[in-house]
Amino acid sequence: MAIPFSYSFRNLWTRKWTSILTAGGMALVTFVFAAVLMLAQGLQQTLIDTGSPDNVIVLRGGAETEVSSAIERGSAALIEVQPEVIQDARGDPIASKEALVLVTLPKTMTNKPTNVVVRGVGSQAMNLRPQVKLVAGRNFRPGTQEVIAGKSIAERVKGGSLGQTLSFALSQWNVVGVFDAGTTAFSSEVWGDADQLLSAFRRTTYSDVILKVPGEAGFEGLKNRLENDPTLTVQVKREIAFYQQQSEMMAKFIRILGLATTMFFSLGAILGAMVTMYSAVANRTAEIGTLRALGFRKGNILAAFLTESIVLGLIGGIAGVAGASLLQLLTISTLNWTTFSELAFGFKLKPYIAGSTMAFAIAMGFVGGLLPAWRAAHLKIVDALRES
Repeated sequence: MAIPFSYSFRNLWTRKWTSILTAGGMALVTFVFAAVLMLAQGLQQTLIDTGSPDNVIVLRGGAETEVSSAIERGSAALIEVQPEVIQDARGDPIASKEALVLVTLPKTMTNKPTNVVVRGVGSQAMNLRPQVKLVAGRNFRPGTQEVIAGKSIAERVKGGSLGQTLSFALSQWNVVGVFDAGTTAFSSEVWGDADQLLSAFRRTTYSDVILKVPGEAGFEGLKNRLENDPTLTVQVKREIAFYQQQSEMMAKFIRILGLATTMFFSLGAILGAMVTMYSAVANRTAEIGTLRALGFRKGNILAAFLTESIVLGLIGGIAGVAGASLLQLLTISTLNWTTFSELAFGFKLKPYIAGSTMAFAIAMGFVGGLLPAWRAAHLKIVDALRES
């Protein structure tokens, strides 16, 4: 014979203020837990979404980032005409020789300096990145000191809005367009003509070459040929795989640091649940003795009190996830460790994050209620009834 669940719920409602405070403490911890996972997920998804499934990136052999890569002009010209590269209607390869540089620009609100990625691109850049859409103005004209700015740059960087001017490389660059790249890292970049930027920065090499190569067979053929060519010292990767690798280190750091902090805070929530349940046991000693006298076993008492504590954790978990879901309305910026530039991204709530958070909340309730429930189950009937 089991004790009805309604018994546990009724007792929680009887001491509703204590229950609310305990569940509230658990909600705060689960909120932080979910927020940390959402932050790491948002960062990772922003970088991964930056890549396109059919795109291939060619970098200098051994280079781990675009900033540290360098490809000679002659090598870049050879790479973009490989047979696996898709051509457009005019017969031109869908490829972009690109140059990546970091510049320091002032923020709009604080006037403090921040690092911004300026990407020199070719004429096929938009065809390679369908997620990039012009939302204001027009595209830059090749061979001119015109640039287009990502939406995040237009909002956060002084001089980055349409019709304004950015100053870098001892030159003035007119912002003739603003583009929206969704939740990708491109929204935090400035684009201009690659050759014009190389000239302005007095550089002679591109950073990488982006190619449109659909199909695994085409990719493997291209990879084997280029990486085994003794005249080229390059590495070939799928763009999505490249950006995924870029995101791993920072996302892992956020998870480890954030979860370690959350575990520390969870000790307080567990102790709060434990105090609440010990108080419930102390106030209901006679009631426990009556239940035992009516024939309920120790296991029934243990389950009833554990149910109360787990329900507290469940309520806290639901409240924590609900609160954390509102963070998706926010966009924040931080330093991208791979490029040392500012990167704007948002919180992302995924089903596995909600599930992990609820499991964590239930676990807190279980651990917090275990010892009090054990004590309640092992009260002697005679001693318990004597308290009545």
